[in-house]
Amino acid sequence: MNLRIRVMTAGDIPAGMRLKDTAGWNQTQGDWERFLRASPEGCFVAEREGRVVGTAATIVYEGRFAWTGMVLVDPATRGQGIGTKLLEKTIEYLDGCGIPSLKLDATPQGKPIYQKRGFVSEYEIERWQLKRSPAPDAGAEASALQLEEILELDHDIFGADRGELLRSVALEAPAFALQVRSHGKLAGYAFGRTGSVADHLGPWVAQDEGSARLVLDEFLRRSRQERVFVDGMRPNPWAITLLRGRGFEYARPLTRMYRGRNDFPGRPELQCAILGPEFG
Repeated sequence: MNLRIRVMTAGDIPAGMRLKDTAGWNQTQGDWERFLRASPEGCFVAEREGRVVGTAATIVYEGRFAWTGMVLVDPATRGQGIGTKLLEKTIEYLDGCGIPSLKLDATPQGKPIYQKRGFVSEYEIERWQLKRSPAPDAGAEASALQLEEILELDHDIFGADRGELLRSVALEAPAFALQVRSHGKLAGYAFGRTGSVADHLGPWVAQDEGSARLVLDEFLRRSRQERVFVDGMRPNPWAITLLRGRGFEYARPLTRMYRGRNDFPGRPELQCAILGPEFG
C-alpha cells in the first residue's frame, strides 16, 4: 500500500494524540500546537489510505541548530520503515533550510538508526520518575517572575534563543515557572508542564546545588499529579543525586546526539534537566 508523507496540519493533532497515547507518552495537544506554531512547514505525518500512521516534528532554534522529535509510528505498521522515512524527511527539510546542526535525544533502540545517518553522541540523559501522593497543600498561584532575565540566561545555557517556546510553557503552567535568587542575582530557574500522565519538570537550571534543590522542592510542592517526570542531565553534578534523594526512580536512558557542526553546545553542566526529549 502506498505511503504518503506530507506536512502536518492542526487537523492532524487528534491523530498525533492517538499515536502518542498508544505509545504511553506524556505530551499534550498544547505541545503539538507549539510545534506547529514554531515550524509550520517542518512537521510531518505519514499517511496510508487516508489514515495517519506516523508523525515527526522539528523546531529550529535561532538558525543555530534544529531539533527532531515526536517520531511516532502506529504499532500496526511498525517494522515497515515508516519511522525511518519520516526521519529522512526531517533531515531533508532541515538540510534544505541550511541548518548547520541537527539534534535529537535518542532511545537505545533509535540510536543505531541515527548513527547510520551521521548522528554522533554528545552526552547522556536519564528519565527519572516519582510516584507519590501529593501533599494536601499542593498547588500554588503563579509567582512574580523576571522572565526576560531568565530568557537571557537561558540563551547562554541552552545555546540558542527559545524564548517563544518558554513563554508558551510559562503561560500554560504559570505555577511551574520558578526562579531562585542569591545575593540579588538569578541563581536558578525552571519551567514545567502538566502532561497527560505526569507533571514534567524542565528545563531545570541552577548555578549551584543549593539553588537546584530549592527549585526542585518548590516544583514538587506545587505539583498536583501523582507522577512526576524529570529528564536529568548526566553532565550536571547535582541533578541525579537530588532526584534520588527525593525518591525518584530511574526509568530509561536517552542519548543527546547531533549531526553536522556543534558550534553552540550551551552549558550542559548547569542544566539539571532538559525541557523534554521532543524539544531539547
